[in-house]
Amino acid sequence: MAAQHVLVRGQVLHFLSDPGPEADPAAWQYFDDGGLWIVDGRIEGAGPWDAIVPALPPGVREAAAFHDHRGRLVLPGFVDTHLHYAQAGIIGAYGRQLLDWLNDYTFPAEARLADLSEAERAAAFVVERLLAHGTTSASVFGTVHAHSADAFFAVAEAHRLRLLCGKVLMDRNCPDNLRDTAESGIRDSLDLINRWHGRGRLRYSLTPRFAPTSTPEQLRLAGELFASVPDLHLQTHLAENRAEMAWVADLFPDRRSYLDVYTHFGLAGPRAIHAHCIHLSNDQRRAMAASGTSAAFCPSSNLFLGSGFFDHAASLDAGLRVGLATDIGAGTGFSLLATLRDAYHVSQACGTPLGSLRGFYLATLGGARALYLDDFIGSFAPGREADLVVLDWAATPELAWRMERTTTLAERLFALMILGDQRCVVATHVLGEVAWRRG
Repeated sequence: MAAQHVLVRGQVLHFLSDPGPEADPAAWQYFDDGGLWIVDGRIEGAGPWDAIVPALPPGVREAAAFHDHRGRLVLPGFVDTHLHYAQAGIIGAYGRQLLDWLNDYTFPAEARLADLSEAERAAAFVVERLLAHGTTSASVFGTVHAHSADAFFAVAEAHRLRLLCGKVLMDRNCPDNLRDTAESGIRDSLDLINRWHGRGRLRYSLTPRFAPTSTPEQLRLAGELFASVPDLHLQTHLAENRAEMAWVADLFPDRRSYLDVYTHFGLAGPRAIHAHCIHLSNDQRRAMAASGTSAAFCPSSNLFLGSGFFDHAASLDAGLRVGLATDIGAGTGFSLLATLRDAYHVSQACGTPLGSLRGFYLATLGGARALYLDDFIGSFAPGREADLVVLDWAATPELAWRMERTTTLAERLFALMILGDQRCVVATHVLGEVAWRRG
């Protein structure tokens, strides 16, 4: 078959590395009149439009699908490093604190997915909302039901998305209707791995909810499975809430810390991501970084449940891979733009304000690196999969008014991350093709 060519023109921005707190200009590329040349869903070239066009082979410009986004910002698709798809229906439920939230809202919401049709309906809704908000990759929790992962993977596959998902492992300290066993949880996970891991753009993520809801035996078996399957991923929660941390200390008295529980059972390392990571020492951050474990920064959720403030600067300084996350449904929306606004608020509380360039790095390449997917997504480097989001700088009157008064790219991006939301998303492309368009 003939190669499929796509050309995209717009204000192209992508990152090569973490810009750091000083916004190192070597860390990104920006082309005010830029272009992307996409061949069979992968980036063939990215640069100034006037350099892209002359490089095209004869006949390609005439034959290619052309998307004209001049005057709009073109970024790699957003990467959400942590969310619970079963919880989309409880966004905005009265929160209180983490353990109350789990008992009052989370567990009843997840129990509803015992019905396969409800799981399929929720999966379809969440994938559509991710695309509408410019998110093209995510690390997603299912529920304890194996078919919850099947349902989500099926929808993700139909949309050709690069997604991670897994069924929750939970064999204690939870309702009976959401409890598996150490053996059944691993057996179901292995069946799902055999069905989905490495199929198209999908990968499986082992998903122990968090240490309090798994017995030592379940954690041990999960660690053994994690070590035994090439390229397998793992997701869980760490150090979100002080009451949670005290509970872990009571349940695992022989371990030095919450992090040590996961390290002891083999639930840390490359391709493992721990959500929240708020109440950690610098030594623990450095230990996570040395092991290759990543952190998911969930500012909206942490503010909503009063859990505390994640110190992004200390974490990145320690060498941690950090990505941005909505943490639906304690997180209050699917928009990573709105999540960036909350990330800035949290960073101010920590005394280390998050700059706009570093913020958009966290939402794109930073997230891809945190999920160990940066060989595939997160930038417009040659060979990367051509997932992208197109943003309208002036989607609202407030943004348009502010943009008239900006003079630098950093100022424009900062206004976008503070004032922007879903209304800014013009289009979302998956493998070069439009998967969602405004209106």
